Amino acid sequence: MRIDFAVIVAENQSMVFSLALRFLRNREIAEELAQDVFLQCYRQIDNIEDATHACSWLRRAICHRSIDELRKRRFRPAIGLDAIPEPAAPGVMPDLMLRDRLRGLVGALPEKARMVVVLRYQEDLAPTEIAELLQMPVSTVKSHLHRSLTLLRGRLEKKGIARVERGGELPVTEVCI
Repeated sequence: MRIDFAVIVAENQSMVFSLALRFLRNREIAEELAQDVFLQCYRQIDNIEDATHACSWLRRAICHRSIDELRKRRFRPAIGLDAIPEPAAPGVMPDLMLRDRLRGLVGALPEKARMVVVLRYQEDLAPTEIAELLQMPVSTVKSHLHRSLTLLRGRLEKKGIARVERGGELPVTEVCI
């Protein structure tokens, strides 16, 4: 059975671009990387079994390509997330100052830890799924999450933003990342 490439692109393009954009914080590079990943997917279409496999394959590809791209462009200045328009969010108006500071703090995390946080809180993936995508042990993923959240919580408390109890939930959401 042959998978329809147009359907794969239509179902996954926003996820692929969003991951690259949130991780790299540069719209042009994210677009270019997303195109490259879909081109690579097209070349590998005969090896893709179904839509679920395609989604998993694309997530893994964009994660690894984003990390590689960041390493390659480490010394070039990047635009901040402030230049990217925010999606409209229904409901209660979030604390914009907290979101901006949290976004900056997440952006300052090391590459692998940042990718783990983005996959967990933007893509809402379980630690086992993240471990499979990034090809690392589940314990390492949990370690990255724990250390990153502890670091973010500590930095927020140090800045007097919020007093978050140890067992409390850090407000890291898709809107924040």
